[in-house]
Amino acid sequence: MAKEQADELTEAAMPDWSAYRGVLIVVEQRDGEAKKVSWQLLGEGRKLATKLEAPLMALVIGEDVAHLAEEAIQYGADRVYLCEAPELRDYRTRPYSRVCLKLIEEAKPEIVLFGATATGRDLAGAIATHLPTGLTADTTQLDVEPPPSRLLLASRPAFSEKMMATILCKQYRPQMATARAGVFQALPKDAARQGEIVRIDSTMREEEIAAQVLNFLRETGKLNLEEAEIIVAGGRGLGGPEAFKLLAELAEALGGVVGASRAAVDAGWIGHEHQVGQTGATVRPKLYVAVGISGAVQHTVGMGQADVVVAINKDAKAPIFQFAHYGIVGDLFKIVPAITEEARKRKPQSSMPPTATDTPVSARSTSSEETDIRERSEAG
Repeated sequence: MAKEQADELTEAAMPDWSAYRGVLIVVEQRDGEAKKVSWQLLGEGRKLATKLEAPLMALVIGEDVAHLAEEAIQYGADRVYLCEAPELRDYRTRPYSRVCLKLIEEAKPEIVLFGATATGRDLAGAIATHLPTGLTADTTQLDVEPPPSRLLLASRPAFSEKMMATILCKQYRPQMATARAGVFQALPKDAARQGEIVRIDSTMREEEIAAQVLNFLRETGKLNLEEAEIIVAGGRGLGGPEAFKLLAELAEALGGVVGASRAAVDAGWIGHEHQVGQTGATVRPKLYVAVGISGAVQHTVGMGQADVVVAINKDAKAPIFQFAHYGIVGDLFKIVPAITEEARKRKPQSSMPPTATDTPVSARSTSSEETDIRERSEAG
């Protein structure tokens, strides 16, 4: 009886958020090209909106970006708010946040999601401060409680990555979160999909904006793990920094980039920009080659969505083999150069391995030291 009375008092104390409905994705773009994380969030937002029986909305801000509003509909949005103005060509916190705040006030979405990029983090933080409301940063899992609570369940790594913390925002609306790129999957682009595009006005003039963008310099050659289609990653099993030269040669032969586990980065063998995992990049490549990586959960959550995973490790019981579609047990210093040589021979034709079959197979290498090659079926 006491518990029932306490629940009634709690419900009575809860604010009435019935005016807030729908999920809003803030689309990030640069030079008229959307960041992939925006379409990924629309894919996840579609799931949340369906559970809430609410519309999925998107906001596109910039100059000459009407084509992105059309794309947002093709990627799942029901309604797209489009704000175009010369002063919005380049991202600046104040004018962009003013547009977002005005839209949130008028459209009243119950959930607002941003990509956990440099721009997304900056914009989301500014908006959360002004509203004010809660903001969960760098989430890797999103879900909602069904009506009547309609709470956003935003989860992220916590306690030195030993567990996941789910954060709720019960007293304020909208509920806001930034989400990592590569974690969620975009819906297939549907050119026939129909939706509503609503144009909104910019709320600031150029002379009212203190910051000015004089020039924008692109950094060429910078590693972008989150958008790489092929990644060759190394871990503690490499034994030292020299072995990463072998991985770089394999990555070059496959047309990919080099990644690393946290253990390799912490050891100083390679820079942090190569790190894959909970405290590094979350990736979704077509091919992920894990060399000398044991497969701790902190790493696998960052690469578990790869289309094809190939693991190379001398320890046949390494957890990474539970995630791999193909597993090679043996000496990486013999296996990696052999694969690199073969990849160079086949590069004009294809750099991808054959599709996994439903029947596990085994083979023996022709070298003096036997190497077991094991394939895990999709069903297993």
